Amino acid sequence: MAPYGWLRSPIGIDAPKLVTRAGCRTVLIVVHTLVSGHRLLDVVDYIESDPRLQLAFAIAPDGFNHAVPEFLRDLDALVLPWEQAIRERFDLAVAASHGGLHEIHAPLVVMPHGARHGKHTRRLSDDGRTVGEGPVWGLSPQYLMRDGTVLASAIVLAHEDDREILRRQCPQALPATVVAGDPCYDRLLASLPWRDHYRRAMQVAQDQQLVVVASTWGREGIFGHVPDLLPEVMTQLPADRYRVAALLHPAVWSAHGIRQVRAWLRDCREAGLILLDPREDWRALVVAADYLIGDHGSVTAYAAAIGRPILHLPPSRPTLIARGSVQELVTARATRLDPRRPLLPQLRSARQLHRDGVAAALTSRPGQASTLFTSILYRLLRLPAPARHRRPLPVPVPNLDRRKAG
Repeated sequence: MAPYGWLRSPIGIDAPKLVTRAGCRTVLIVVHTLVSGHRLLDVVDYIESDPRLQLAFAIAPDGFNHAVPEFLRDLDALVLPWEQAIRERFDLAVAASHGGLHEIHAPLVVMPHGARHGKHTRRLSDDGRTVGEGPVWGLSPQYLMRDGTVLASAIVLAHEDDREILRRQCPQALPATVVAGDPCYDRLLASLPWRDHYRRAMQVAQDQQLVVVASTWGREGIFGHVPDLLPEVMTQLPADRYRVAALLHPAVWSAHGIRQVRAWLRDCREAGLILLDPREDWRALVVAADYLIGDHGSVTAYAAAIGRPILHLPPSRPTLIARGSVQELVTARATRLDPRRPLLPQLRSARQLHRDGVAAALTSRPGQASTLFTSILYRLLRLPAPARHRRPLPVPVPNLDRRKAG
């Protein structure tokens, strides 16, 4: 993690002498990883233009956080060192993961950083072997409680069914839960009218189809489980009729290093692969796609929810996926990928899932996240919400030239 110096303003005992705008409520945005950072930005957009608020960011302890400093620098964000953030008091803190939250002094809002809570944790033996499936990730006392106390003032869920999981796994947290929908999905919908714009920026010709290969992290994801798939896709799909893009979970890049991942895919990139940098917003590629080849990761679920035909590689351990989750629905209904068979016929047979059905499994409050999240945040800030809510904006065109060399 890159070091950040201790700030004298806008937080701290010296701040009243140094700030130009006085009396602002302070909001801490707690960023654990690139994934949680992208999720939090959708919510940050709801409040950061309010002249009554001062936002600051901090990088929380996490095994995948070492790309976060550059991500926040690109945003021109005001970043507090973690050591300072845990010694100050804030009027509100917002996070999309769990590490270190017990050290924060503020009313706390915790939101998911993926498509609902769709995976089980693993039970490990003393030597690190998987010996069984644990509770649904993020919805158990391990994540939500400390010393018998629920950490968050508001645990924001995307779906009513997740409240039922909480009822089984951590009933103490039920009073803090609020079902407020999915800001990521709502912004994905807002980006659909920009499809042609994204495709032109990615140099996808009108007579070409864009195939996006999306991999979650870990050995069950496509990139780990079928390492030769991307080269095979590049070889088997005619370059004059298809463009291919890769969306790798940011934890893949964090675990192996940006240079190494790019080196592994050098031949593919030289053959025309669009390889999105993990700091860029992935949703533009999903909107631009004609097909998506994916696994049990969140990107596959979101692509299915906006009607993209899916070619799906299920995990070798089906119990990894939580029952009743949107990931389970996609795994059960999407066209299955067989890496041993020719790809083009499989791609042509890939079918769309019922968009409304996937969306209904993704969120109980479609299109309402901005209104509901804003209400939660201002309630905890003890401020009246602005009369006009900010609507979700289309995601920006990603910078495809970032780290072009190497």
